[in-house]
Amino acid sequence: MKILRTEIMLCPCCMEEHGVQRIEVIETNIFKETAVEYRAEYFYCNRADDTYADELQLSLNDISMKNAYRKKKGLLTSYEIAAIRGKYNISQSDLCLLLGWGGKTITRYESHQVQDIAHDTILRKLDSDPEWFLQLLQKGRDSLSPVAYAKYADAGTAFFEKNQDKYLRRAIMSKYARFLNNVEATGAKTLSLDTVIDMIHYYANSTAVTMLFRVKLMKLLWYADALSYKRHRHSISGLVYLALPMGAVPIAYESIVGLNSINCEEIEVGDGTAYRFLPVEDKNYPNLTLEDMEILDTVIQRFGKVSKNEIVRTMHKEDAYINTAPYNIILFRYAQTLSLS
Repeated sequence: MKILRTEIMLCPCCMEEHGVQRIEVIETNIFKETAVEYRAEYFYCNRADDTYADELQLSLNDISMKNAYRKKKGLLTSYEIAAIRGKYNISQSDLCLLLGWGGKTITRYESHQVQDIAHDTILRKLDSDPEWFLQLLQKGRDSLSPVAYAKYADAGTAFFEKNQDKYLRRAIMSKYARFLNNVEATGAKTLSLDTVIDMIHYYANSTAVTMLFRVKLMKLLWYADALSYKRHRHSISGLVYLALPMGAVPIAYESIVGLNSINCEEIEVGDGTAYRFLPVEDKNYPNLTLEDMEILDTVIQRFGKVSKNEIVRTMHKEDAYINTAPYNIILFRYAQTLSLS
């Protein structure tokens, strides 16, 4: 028994006004054929040596028991559900509307009713995927007031932008999951996005690299990984490359260059947009070894000041490109005949 505090009140146990202790105890109960242990709160009268609970305590103790059950079964607690809704600043009824649930479903889940696994999965997706919430919001726009829609859109957008890098990383890694055991595709290295970022920073910060646009950068990354494999039997980054018409390009490259820590500017060129990579203030590369940087320097010495077209022409002469069907994965076995050494 833990004493939380003492309150002067009319005690219903002894019917006298005195200091009554508010206590916390650990209780064990059976809920849905499952034994659960949880914290419960009561009033304790030391004169009658008895405990009792008011209506609020009875309600909170019931929620505490059911949350203990939820935790045991791997479900979100009522407080976690409320916190998810709070991220989007959305009312219980409006969230039910967007999800196509009964109007009181969220209200019940945030109190005494334990959600099923299917609804729990949806709530977890909502917690981790604000982009999905914004899609639901757009579909349900006509059912909401303009004020409510604007409020929810602002909250969802802020949540998405705050965590955009995390979602991008998760999306990128999901595209690489099927290559985990394919050493010929990965160069015997598990993808490290932090290493990729350091490689891009290293190139962008080098005064010996000019006109670092996206096409050229993709080739510089491949040459570094291929040369590393040629020298040390493993790539630097773990990127998997496809043979596209302009040469080697990593899978999910558009998402990779969109990561927050990469300094990139858009430049209007004719009817299109070009992306140029710029230096960053931090000149530390914690995810690169000295061997890695020596390889990057070798690549810079050969290609740092050449044009995009020249590096593409050179790439097209490599055995790795010649022996790979268009849009197929470039295997690292061809790094042995790489023109760099």
